[in-house]
Amino acid sequence: MTMNRPKTVRSDQTKFKDLLARPEVRARWEKVRRYFFLRESTYDMTNRCNIRCDGCYYYEGDKPFAAENCSPEDWRSLMRAEKARGITYVVLAGAEPSLAPDLLAVCYAEMPLGCIATNGLKKIPATVGYKIHISVWGNDATSFKTRSAKNLLKKQIENYRNDPRAVFVYTFTRDNIGEARDVAAELVAAGCKMTFNVFSSPVGYAGPLRHNAESLLKTRETMMALLSRYPAQVLFSAYNAVAHTSDRGLNDLYRCSYPRCNPSQDIGLGRSFRQYRTDLNWDRSAACCVPDTDCADCRHYAAGSAVVTARLYRHAGDPDTFASWLDYVDTYLAVWVMGYEKGENLCNKIIHPPRAAAV
Repeated sequence: MTMNRPKTVRSDQTKFKDLLARPEVRARWEKVRRYFFLRESTYDMTNRCNIRCDGCYYYEGDKPFAAENCSPEDWRSLMRAEKARGITYVVLAGAEPSLAPDLLAVCYAEMPLGCIATNGLKKIPATVGYKIHISVWGNDATSFKTRSAKNLLKKQIENYRNDPRAVFVYTFTRDNIGEARDVAAELVAAGCKMTFNVFSSPVGYAGPLRHNAESLLKTRETMMALLSRYPAQVLFSAYNAVAHTSDRGLNDLYRCSYPRCNPSQDIGLGRSFRQYRTDLNWDRSAACCVPDTDCADCRHYAAGSAVVTARLYRHAGDPDTFASWLDYVDTYLAVWVMGYEKGENLCNKIIHPPRAAAV
């Protein structure tokens, strides 16, 4: 989570000390700034998966053709090398990391902060203390249609009910918006925490999951309704909803900092971020939070570290915009970092993403 530090503000901007005038805002700022040390990279653990989903990012491009390195010692060496170059947080994904439990254990032993992205069919051992993101793409009928998995939500809940590591990530597609309320009610009844993602098309994808302007608006309305109904269980904020359902993608709104979109190698994610394939190699030209995504259509929740949390200075123009940014960062940390508890949102207004300041 690479942050831009406050700079000398323009004359038309609020001074930073004035943004902290409200005690609850200052307290939230002090809470989140303790995590500015986070530096992430992502790692494909295996090219195997136990289901196959429509619109899957992993099986686009050449990722699944990389050789699979299953050596715990090679992974241990990689984690130690990553730590030595300043990486403090790992995202373990692709294709289905729960199928490589020995490698997950090695990563956790060397790098204790991180997250695992899983379909939730196979429970990850409790000894691996990372955050676990369980992907939910609708109710069980929709999951069977798009993911060829029977009773998937039921199995996910059985595996991760009351697990403090677990966050259920509901991905809104064009087709499953109407199911979100029932799925949320089922998750909340089971004591599960949840957050939201927005389907972002892989390169070349033109299928029925891709959003249009109407579905994005309905998605935002549904997100806001569920956040209002279940504030303790839904890890989200009004600004999250606005940022991820705009008719403009995240790269257009904020300019993505991941190497795939960012030629600079001097600072931030352009310097530090890598996306490793299963053979433990990486390609700078393809490195981003979800490789092979159509950048123009990217609204991934995983992109938040690069496009929103890193834009502190842009959000320091007025108290409401700054408070909405703090809500976003607070949400991000609650979803991604074990032991971090989300606070009450500071700003429930609809705040539109500010433009980049003129130089």
